[in-house]
Amino acid sequence: MNDFQTFREKAVKEYKKLQHPTKPVIYIGMGSCGLASGAGEVWQKTREILDRDKIKADMLKVGCIGPCYLEPFLDIQIPGSPRMSFNNVTVEKLEKLLPSFLLNGKSKIKPIGYLGGNGEAHEGIKSLWELPMLRGQERIVLRNCGIIDPENIGHYIARGGFEGLLKALKKGPQGVIGEVKTAGLRGRGGAGFPTWKKWQLCHDAPGNRKFLICNADEGDPGAFMNRSLMEGDPLSLLEGMIIAAFAIRASTAYIYIRAEYPLAIERLKIAISQMQKHGLLGKNILGSDYSLDMRIKEGAGAFVCGEETALIASIEGERGMPRSRPPYPASSGLWGHPTNINNVETLATVSTVLREGGKWFAGYGSEKSKGTKTFALVGKVRRTGLIEVPMGTTLREIIFDIGGGTRKEFKAVQTGGPSGGCLSKEFLDLPVDYESLSGAGSIMGSGGLIIMDDDTCMVDVAQYFLRFTSVESCGKCTPCRIGTKRMVEILEKITSGDAEPGDIQALKDLAVTVKEGSLCGLGQTAPNPVLTTLKYFPEEYEKHVVDNRCPAAVCRELVEYNVIKDKCTGCQRCVDVCPTEAITGPRSEPHYLDAEKCIKCRACYEICRFDAIAGDAITIE
Repeated sequence: MNDFQTFREKAVKEYKKLQHPTKPVIYIGMGSCGLASGAGEVWQKTREILDRDKIKADMLKVGCIGPCYLEPFLDIQIPGSPRMSFNNVTVEKLEKLLPSFLLNGKSKIKPIGYLGGNGEAHEGIKSLWELPMLRGQERIVLRNCGIIDPENIGHYIARGGFEGLLKALKKGPQGVIGEVKTAGLRGRGGAGFPTWKKWQLCHDAPGNRKFLICNADEGDPGAFMNRSLMEGDPLSLLEGMIIAAFAIRASTAYIYIRAEYPLAIERLKIAISQMQKHGLLGKNILGSDYSLDMRIKEGAGAFVCGEETALIASIEGERGMPRSRPPYPASSGLWGHPTNINNVETLATVSTVLREGGKWFAGYGSEKSKGTKTFALVGKVRRTGLIEVPMGTTLREIIFDIGGGTRKEFKAVQTGGPSGGCLSKEFLDLPVDYESLSGAGSIMGSGGLIIMDDDTCMVDVAQYFLRFTSVESCGKCTPCRIGTKRMVEILEKITSGDAEPGDIQALKDLAVTVKEGSLCGLGQTAPNPVLTTLKYFPEEYEKHVVDNRCPAAVCRELVEYNVIKDKCTGCQRCVDVCPTEAITGPRSEPHYLDAEKCIKCRACYEICRFDAIAGDAITIE
């Protein structure tokens, strides 16, 4: 313990120096979203400029701060000034930005905001937290993401890291469970089961050997909450895991993470190594009588392994397939021993709950859904990225106030990933909590929010997600294995113009059968996109089946594109993107679209700024 106290004092001192630097400090967002946007090249170019111009400055890697649409992010803090944030930085921008700003504190490229530090904001520059996407958030789980170096344990400790663990060791297992109960924390993986109750069941289960598993098998299309958290603040997860394992008296903990997350895996391994070095993991943690072995298990990316019993089978070396329950994992899980499984966000929240207290955490959120929730905001929304808001925040606030709304008229939002439901505009004022979403026929899920506008075909959306869950079905139970495939076949008939009058009712009946008869959560929730689109967008199904028409001009067999002459300005943007040269015409004059050459790829429709490309219904004999 004394060694840790000494290290903590040193870490705090070093971090304060970083906040009040004697030479410039450059922070570059090096999460997956930043790297995909070119942050790796920005890092390399920054190093080259510093060496070339003989500028002394420190460079640090940080995770994603949230607004992915502004990546790559680069922050600069020069002595005596706040940490300034620059967005959408490119290699070309660096030449105009770095030398002048680092040497003179000025640049033609203006920062988007500042992140505090030694000194006040420059005139005309606001805090980064005043950005529309950030000011409506409450960052508890994401408090360190984009702020600290995720590979430096000292940064985490200086910002209160492991204070929750210290308090947990003093409280004892039952005291920890009581604190989590006071917080009202519910599972962030989707089901919303009370975390304390799950822990209590495992704690009370007989047996000398118990396991804790972190479910990091994030498989929803468009979801990246867990990945970003592990990349930007892996130590918050690990601290939460130690607290949870201590509460149930587990001796071994696993992080089950998909192999497609190499950066998250790398940073977790670095964090585990640093914790072991400083007595925060392994034998006699912080001088206590508690010991924990932490292991990383890489999964092969099977969506069904997000289900608890399938995940357990995968760790045991078996094929990832669910089993009937009971017995539940809390009494008989990994290798037959009592096992507790929690989602990444749930466990990362635990460290804050113990540090700040259960009552403090319960001050956020709604009556039955306490605290905050992270969401991946994607799709047709203007501002995409990772957000964290109090439970009970309405969909309207998330989509329009934080996300900036849609460029075309808003149509729907899907919550809960491929197993979630598609909710129409009438639900915009719905509070986002477990009960409200369930009542609307959707689920919270792990936190994916896919925004859709008028250019989205809801039948096509249902088909897309059902294809995904059908392919990902493990095949163990008949309703899921066969039922989802038959549903996909009916949807394919509808979107291709081959549907019969009774197909809509057959689709609905089959969806209900699959939902009620499947063994695990995958099959039980797979029909949600179909059931909700049938319920809230019935007219789109009718138009596809009765009128042989796709109103959104998405389903290829039901649409024919043409140019509206009096709207076409001849800008030639459509000519440039057409892969088959189906569109012709001189610049500044209305163009012509050859229907025989058109492959209906929709590229011209999406790129036209003047709505001069129309997708008309075609008559099917």
